[in-house]
Amino acid sequence: MATNRPRGFAPWKPHAQSQELLDQVQEVLDTYRDLLPLTGRQIFYRLVATTGYDKTEVAYKRLLNLLNRARRAFIIGMDSIRDDGAITAGAGRFDNDRDFLEACQGWAAGFQLDFMQYQPRYIELICEAGGMVPQLQKVAEFYGVTVRSSGGFDSTTVKHSLGLHYANQQKPVIFLHVGDLDPSGEHICSNLGEDVGAFAAHYGGQASVLRIAVTADQQRAFDLPTAPAKKNDRRSFSADFTVQAEALPPNALAAIVRNAIEAQLDMEAQGLAQLHQATLREDLQQRVAVLIA
Repeated sequence: MATNRPRGFAPWKPHAQSQELLDQVQEVLDTYRDLLPLTGRQIFYRLVATTGYDKTEVAYKRLLNLLNRARRAFIIGMDSIRDDGAITAGAGRFDNDRDFLEACQGWAAGFQLDFMQYQPRYIELICEAGGMVPQLQKVAEFYGVTVRSSGGFDSTTVKHSLGLHYANQQKPVIFLHVGDLDPSGEHICSNLGEDVGAFAAHYGGQASVLRIAVTADQQRAFDLPTAPAKKNDRRSFSADFTVQAEALPPNALAAIVRNAIEAQLDMEAQGLAQLHQATLREDLQQRVAVLIA
C-alpha cells in the first residue's frame, strides 16, 4: 500500500512555522545536553513553560510528528530523543575469541563495583516513565544505584521477584520513587511499598518506598503546569490537581534525585568504594591485556 509517510532517513525542508518550533526544541536540547536523551513529553513541557506552547494533546502529538520528521532529516540527532524501545534477545555474539577479549578490555575499563555492599541500606530508584530511565541513570550510576521503570509492576510475578531480590540484600531497602502526581502515580507508589514490601517481609527482608517526585511542593516551587484529576477516577488522592513527572525541568529532577540518594548514603563509605573501584579497574585492564598479548 502506498504511503506518504517517510521511511528511513528522508530529506525535509520545514516551513517557517515548523522551523521556528524546531529552533525552540534545539534550545531545549542545548540547555540539557548533559542529560540527553530527553523524552518527547519532557521537551513538550519545557516548551510549554518557556515559549507558551499550547498545553494540549493535539499540540503534543504535533510536536512528536515534528520530532520524527526532524530526526529522519538529520536536523535533530537520533540519540537526543528517547523513545520507549523494543525488547531484544539473543544479540551480543562475537566473531572470534580475540574479539571477545578486546570487548573484555572495554568492560574492564568500565568495571562497576557493587557500592551497595558498603552501605548500611540498599537503595534503588524507580521511575514511572520508562523513557526517563537513561537520563536518571546518568545521575544514579555515580552512586551505584540501580534505576528501574515501574512499567509491568502490576504483575504479581514481577513484584514477587523484586520482593525476593530485596530480601536477599540482607539489609533495609529503600526505593526512591519518581512518578506523576496523580491518582495513578500515587497508587503505584503505595502499591510498591505495600505489595513488594510484603513479599520482601515474607522472605525476611525489609523494603519501603520514599516518593521524591513529583510533589505538590515541587509543583509550586517550579510553577509546573497542572491538569485536573479525571472525574471518573475514584482513588484517593492527596492534591486537587495533577502534574506529570516529565514536567519537571530535567536539571531540577537530576538535583532532586542526587540529593535524595545522598541523603540515604554513608558518603564516607561511598568515597572508599569509589577508590576501590578505580584500583580494581586498573588491575582488571592489566590482566586482560596479558591475555590479548
